[in-house]
Amino acid sequence: MNSELNQLIDDCEKYISQNGIDENIIETYYNVCQLAKNEGEIDTMLKCTARTKELIEKACMRDIGLSMWEIEKFVFNNKSSFDSLDKYYDVLLLEAQSKIVDSAFMYLEKKREPKERFYMPRRKQFLRMGLIEALQGMIDDKYDILCVSLIPGAGKTTIEKMFNALVAGWFPNDFCLFYSHSGDITRMYYDGVYDIVTNADEYAWNEIFPNLTVTSTNAKLEQFNIGKYKPFPSVQCTSVGSKNAGKVRASKFLLVDDMIGGIEEALNPMVLDKLWDKYAVDARQRKIQDTDGHNCKEIHIATRWSVHDVIGRIQNMYAGNKRVKTIAVPDVDPVTGESNFDYEYSGFTKEFFADQQLLMDEISYRCLYKQEPIEREGLLFPDDKIRRYLNLPHGEPEIITAQCDTKGKGTDYFVLPVLQKYGEDYYCIDCVCDNTADYEEQYRNAAGVLVNNKVQECEFERNAGGDRVAMEVNKRVESVGWICNITDTPTETNKEARIFQCSNWILQHIIFKDSSLYKPNEPYGVMMSLLKQYSVSGKKQLDDVPDVFSNFALRMTQGNRTAKVEAAINPFRRY
Repeated sequence: MNSELNQLIDDCEKYISQNGIDENIIETYYNVCQLAKNEGEIDTMLKCTARTKELIEKACMRDIGLSMWEIEKFVFNNKSSFDSLDKYYDVLLLEAQSKIVDSAFMYLEKKREPKERFYMPRRKQFLRMGLIEALQGMIDDKYDILCVSLIPGAGKTTIEKMFNALVAGWFPNDFCLFYSHSGDITRMYYDGVYDIVTNADEYAWNEIFPNLTVTSTNAKLEQFNIGKYKPFPSVQCTSVGSKNAGKVRASKFLLVDDMIGGIEEALNPMVLDKLWDKYAVDARQRKIQDTDGHNCKEIHIATRWSVHDVIGRIQNMYAGNKRVKTIAVPDVDPVTGESNFDYEYSGFTKEFFADQQLLMDEISYRCLYKQEPIEREGLLFPDDKIRRYLNLPHGEPEIITAQCDTKGKGTDYFVLPVLQKYGEDYYCIDCVCDNTADYEEQYRNAAGVLVNNKVQECEFERNAGGDRVAMEVNKRVESVGWICNITDTPTETNKEARIFQCSNWILQHIIFKDSSLYKPNEPYGVMMSLLKQYSVSGKKQLDDVPDVFSNFALRMTQGNRTAKVEAAINPFRRY
């Protein structure tokens, strides 16, 4: 910092200490910002702009008790003006032109009605989750790769559009490439970025970059150029499998958005391998150095369907690398239980997430809303190995039986499947599967499913108070005139080893309903989801469903709990 600037800042601070904050000192500090910019002292300018914003905000809160955002909403609603707000935006403009992401996002939408804006109603949440810091880190060369996974509708692609539009202005001699699995998505993305850059009635892009304009467009190829001619357009979009090799390149940012189209692709290892090849061999090979000789950076935004998706493999590849940043934010805060996405407008409450969870199968919800991708490695009950039925065999079953794993603490499930025996097979016809903590509801649900299905025998796991639950359920069964032989038995073997031991028998002898016969949010759907996602990964997971079927397998093979089943290697053994 030169001595003149340093002296001016010291004089400003002395004035504030003696006289407090007033319009004169705010104007003086702003002039210092301008002087620092003109002299090329950008770091000093940014320190001064930060201080100027602080002074404006403090003065407004002192004088009228409102934040700048509250003032802005008042001004728009009353079609008025406010000098301090105008000055605040003057400062934001200086920062936006100096590649400050947060300020640029705010300034970009200054013309829009507050309720129609994207950024400001979400700013608090984006700052808290570290998204803005991460994007700034990409601009400041702190990170090389950024991976972002948020809930559907959180705005991750929209914020990427705004970021791309700004990058095109900040680095007019370079070019970015947007890459996705679908041509529909690339078209929507192209239209969105183009609108930000060209729609002066809605956006203030031309105020941030007054000397730049769109010089060429090709809507068919989803490309447009800003500023002077360069080998490749400023903004380019392409999809997986397109024949654009050699036609597109990325020098500043490669933006990869949702390579996986849905759960069907995520469940197919061959598809995942092909998508990785598309990224590694196609998309990534389109990177070249920027005009300053720096390597092209990458931003990945996606729903985490699988641990073996592109983001998952990147994380494994660069484990421990501080220049690779990952942001993954679940639906609710695991400590407070409050929504992480309760935006001011168009937000998501914790009640919304609770409703969504009721409508969806467990695996999809965890992928979409918990940022917990599917662990395909070591799945014991993959969907393609599970036996299914559309109709029950003709005739009466040999026996109608049931097994119960009672609920422990926390997220444990109360699980009670009902099965009909035909020959060597057991058809699972109904179940209780929920995690309610209401004991009376547990007893009522269990008794209901036993009576309604005319169950002849049911074994309860004695551990964790199961004997008490069995007694209470039996009372309710007898009260309606049904007789069911209800017993309780302790389990002593290692749970994980027991599940693994019995998995093959379960796959061979238990037949489940076809997926068309139940809904994902129904108890049967929840049960199937929990069964299919269980793996021998060693990670803590919900194991109540595979556990109840393993106990059933042991009871059916031999009455005591020393059933002889097929030999298998125990993955939990410590060597």
